[in-house]
Amino acid sequence: MALESHLAELKKKHGEIERELDEAMLHPSIDDLEIAALKRRKLAIKDEMQKIRSVHTTH
Repeated sequence: MALESHLAELKKKHGEIERELDEAMLHPSIDDLEIAALKRRKLAIKDEMQKIRSVHTTH
């Protein structure tokens, strides 16, 4: 059960970062480095979710 709640929390964070990224893309004054950092954070969370799913399905 803890694994599912952790996965749900990661999904929530992923969605929050996606919304933050969408908002940042609307403002040309946002630095490209900030956008790149958001994309890296989003990808790291996605990778962690994939890792959890793969471990969960192999056990």
